[in-house]
Amino acid sequence: MDGGAPELLREASPWSVLAGAAAVLLLWWAAQVLDWAWLAPRRMERALRAQGLKGTRYRFLWGDLKEERRLAVEALSRPVPMGRPHDILPRVSPLLHRAVEERGKLSFTWFGTTPRVTIIDPELVREVTSNKDGNFVKTKLATRIVKLLIGGVAILDGEKWAKHRRIMNPAFHAEKLKISHRPLPLLVSLLPTKNNRRMKAINRETNTILRGIIEKRYKTMENGEPAKDDLLGMLLQSNMNYSNSDGKSSKGITVEEVIEECKLFYFAGTETTAVLLTWTMVALSMHPEWLDRARDEVMQVFGQNKPDLSGISRLKVVTMVLYEVLRLYPPALFLNRRTHKQTELGGVMYPPDVMFVIPIMFIHRDPVFWGPDAGEFNPGRFAEGVSKACSDPGAFIPFSWGPRVCIGQNFALLEAKLGISMILQRFAFELSPAYVHAPYNILTLHPQHSVLVRVRRL
Repeated sequence: MDGGAPELLREASPWSVLAGAAAVLLLWWAAQVLDWAWLAPRRMERALRAQGLKGTRYRFLWGDLKEERRLAVEALSRPVPMGRPHDILPRVSPLLHRAVEERGKLSFTWFGTTPRVTIIDPELVREVTSNKDGNFVKTKLATRIVKLLIGGVAILDGEKWAKHRRIMNPAFHAEKLKISHRPLPLLVSLLPTKNNRRMKAINRETNTILRGIIEKRYKTMENGEPAKDDLLGMLLQSNMNYSNSDGKSSKGITVEEVIEECKLFYFAGTETTAVLLTWTMVALSMHPEWLDRARDEVMQVFGQNKPDLSGISRLKVVTMVLYEVLRLYPPALFLNRRTHKQTELGGVMYPPDVMFVIPIMFIHRDPVFWGPDAGEFNPGRFAEGVSKACSDPGAFIPFSWGPRVCIGQNFALLEAKLGISMILQRFAFELSPAYVHAPYNILTLHPQHSVLVRVRRL
C-alpha cells in the first residue's frame, strides 16, 4: 500500500492538479463574495439593530441604491412650490429625508453593501469631524471619484493631510488674503465609458497645463525673483520654506501634489463661490425687503466707489444674508466618513467600515437648534453672529468643522462679499416669471433649470 501511493501520484496529470487548485480558489472566492455581499452586511445590520438603531432592510448587493435612484428621479421631476420655496429637503435628498422622518435622526440606510448612518446631533458631528483618535476616515469611493475633480487636502488623511495643511496655511492667512483675491492663472468617476474616458483626458490635459505653470514659477523663484502674490505663488513659497513640526527643514510636497492642490483651489474658489452668489441672488429676489436692506448698506459703506477690504469688514447685513443663504443652501450637502476599526460613538459600538453621513442641510434646518422658523429665510438670526444664531454653534457647518474645516472659508466669504456688493451697486434684479425653483445636488447644490433673472442697470 505504501509503495502504491507514489505510483498514483505519478499517474496524476498536471491538468487534474490545476483543476483541483482552480476549484479550491473558486470556492474560496465564492465564499469571500458571499461574505461581502450578504453575510457581512447582515451581521452589521443585526449589530446596529441590537443597539437600538432603526434603519432600512438590507437588500442583496444593491442596498438602497435602486430605491434612492427611483426617489431622486421622481423628486427631480417636480419643482419646489413657491409657497414654501426653501422646503427643498424632499427634493435634494429624498431617501435620507424619508429615513429621518420615519426612523429618526440616528438611523441608517444602505449604500450598496455598506450601512450608512445619519448623524444630525452636533455633539456627535463634532466627535466625528474632530477625529481625535483617528477612528473616522474619508470614504474610499468618494475619494476615488473626487480625486479626478479636485484632490489635495480634500481627499487626504493622516500625516499627509497634516503636511499639506501646514504648507497651505500661510497662503490663506487673513493678512495674505488682502493681496491675493485675484483668480489663479489657470486655463480655463470607474469603467471605461465614454464619459469617464473624457473626464480622464481632461484631467491629463489639466495636469499638463498646471505642471507647465508650476515649473515655470519654480524656475523664476530659483533664479532669485520673488514669488508672485497670488495663491499659487504663496503656496510655492511656503513649500520651498517648509519645515517639520519640530522646526527642522524638510522637503515639501511634490509638483504632482501641488497640482492637486491647484485643482482644489480652482474648484473651491470658483464653484462654491459661484453657487453661493447664485442662491444669494435667488433668495434676495424672493425676499425684496432684505434686498433693499443689503443694497442700502452697500451704498452707505461704498457709495459708487469700488468695494475695498476695509469696507467689506463693515458689511453686517450682507454678512447676515450670506450666512442665511449658506444655512439654507450650503454648497456641499453632506460630509462622509467611515470607521476603519470598531468604534464607539454616542453609546453605540460600530463595526469597521460603517459609513457616517453628516447631512449639513438637515442640521441647518433642525427646529431643535434653529427654532420654529428654521425653514424660513431670516438673516436677522445672525444679527449677533453665529454663536447667538442657534442653540448650538455646531449646528452651523457650511465649511465643515474641526481640524478639517475648509481652509478657504475666509477667502470664499471675501469673494462673495465683494461680488454681491458690486452687483448691488450697479443692478436691480428680480426673478423672471419663467424661473423654476428646482435645486438639485451634483457635487454642489445647483439650480436644475438655471436661474432666470431680470436685470436693470441702476
